[in-house]
This record gives sequence, structure tokens and C-alpha cells, in this order.
Amino acid sequence: MSSLIVSPGLTSPRQDATELYRAFKGLGCDTAAVVKILAHRDVTQRALIQQEYRTMYSDELTKRLSSELSGNLKKAVLLWLHDPAGRDATIVREALSGNVIDLEAATEVICSRTPSQIQVFKQAYYAKFGVHLEHDINYQAFGDHQKLLVAYVSTTRYEGPEIDPMMVEKDAKDLFKAGEKRLGTDEKTFVHIFGQRSSAHLAAVSITYHHMYGNSLKKAVKSETSGHFEYALLTIVRCAENPAKYFAKVLHKAMKGLGTDDTALVRIVVSRTEIDMQYIKTEYQKKYRKALGDAIHSETSGHYRTFLLSLVGPKH
Repeated sequence: MSSLIVSPGLTSPRQDATELYRAFKGLGCDTAAVVKILAHRDVTQRALIQQEYRTMYSDELTKRLSSELSGNLKKAVLLWLHDPAGRDATIVREALSGNVIDLEAATEVICSRTPSQIQVFKQAYYAKFGVHLEHDINYQAFGDHQKLLVAYVSTTRYEGPEIDPMMVEKDAKDLFKAGEKRLGTDEKTFVHIFGQRSSAHLAAVSITYHHMYGNSLKKAVKSETSGHFEYALLTIVRCAENPAKYFAKVLHKAMKGLGTDDTALVRIVVSRTEIDMQYIKTEYQKKYRKALGDAIHSETSGHYRTFLLSLVGPKH
């Protein structure tokens, strides 16, 4: 028997594993049952369900789901089964070595994570794929973009709220000198400051820069840099200022216009649900005058829609 003590009304991981097994039996898969169970289990419960499934049926739940589900729902459910570090490692590895190289996705994940999240996902990366994250970055990215990503994943940055105002002012001046003040751009200074400083420090540099030069640091980055390097710098500064606002913006971009970027939609919903989804929903509503759930509802359908909306949670 399972040694887990379950309060009445709550299902045990063993019961969930049994229900999932039942959902796979017979002709076709009871996808609604799969979604209903997995979308409402937290990271610990999901790990325990996989453990129980393995013990009871000598089979990997992920393998079974992979053959029973398809399309975007399969992508979302398989990512959801990971813990955050394993998920980040999987997303970045796929982005850097899959059939389609997606430097934007890799950059988004790397540049929006905290130093401690990066440390754990680097370990998961090596444990899962037998290769160091830096190696894959060096292989796929190049130039200043590569230098910045490598600096970002290998520097142990401070995570607290304290800042040194003198240093903030110096960095703002140095960035101005390296960019807007001169012809051409001294990218080295941008790589150094953005790759080494804490989020609190960079958020303060952004405010100070605007105060001193009347132009926003983001605008300076846009006019002085380009391509993936620009995207990485903007991701770092936006996440330093307000990560939820940054992700609301990326979600909006994934859903606006004709067609939907489902890869981005899945990646963000699944990886932010247990971190800051409530804040992202608030920022989305504020900026786009529409509930994130409504936007997702109109861009998706079927079990895939149900799954994402369960993760995003109720409107208020």
C-alpha cells in the first residue's frame, strides 16, 4: 500500500495513476479525463503520479502520454509534467538542438530566469543531456549575443533588492557613452553590465538612465543594437523592471494577428503557471483591456484550450 496520507476528498497519486491508466485503456484515449487530472496537480503531485505509474505499470507515464496525445495538447502536457528546472532545460535544449533552431525561445528562457533558477536548470541540463548549457550556446549563438548569453548563465549575480546608487549612476553613464553618445556601439560595455548586474540594479539603472538622458534605456538598446543581441538585452531589462509585464507582452505577441504561435503560448503558460501567472493576468488585463483567459479561449480549441485555461485559472 502507498504510505501517503491523503485527506478526505483529495485523490492520492496512486489513485491518479490508476485513473490515468484507465483513461488509456480501450479504443482511443479519454483525453478529457487526462486533462482533468493533470491540469489540477502541482509539481510535487505530478512527480509522485509519475513514480506511482512507473511502479504499478512498469511503464513511463510520459511515454504513454506521448503515444496517446497529439499536437499542442501533447506538447503542453509533456512540458507540464516536468519540474521547473527540467522544463527549462528541455525547452532550451530543444531550441538549441532541435529540427528548428529557435534562438529567440532559448534567449527568452535564459534571460528571464533568476540566477538561482539558472543554476538549477544548468545542472538539470547537464544531467539530462550530458552536455553543458554553455557548450550548446557557443555552438548555436554567435557574436555579442553569444557572449551575453554565456555571461548570463555563468555569472553568479546578486538576487537581493539592495543597490549601490553610485554604481547605478556609473553604469547609466557608461551605457550612454557606449551607445547613444558615440558613433557606433561599444557592445562590450552592454555585455558586461547586462551580464553581470542584479535585476534590482538594472531596474535602477533603467530609471536613472531615463532621468539623466531623457531617453529610455530600452529605446537606446533598440537604436544601438539589433537581432538576437537586442532581443536578449531587452528581455533582461524588461524582466528586471517587471517580469509579469514582460510575459504579458510575449503572450500578446504570440496570439495577435492571424494564427497563433502555439509554441510560445505553451512555453509561457506552462512555465509561468506556478511562478507568477496571477501577476501576468493582471498585467495583461491592464495593458490589453482583455482577460488573458478570453484571449486564450479565442485562439485555441478542444482539450488543448481546456488544459491551458485550467492552468491559467479563473479570471479573478
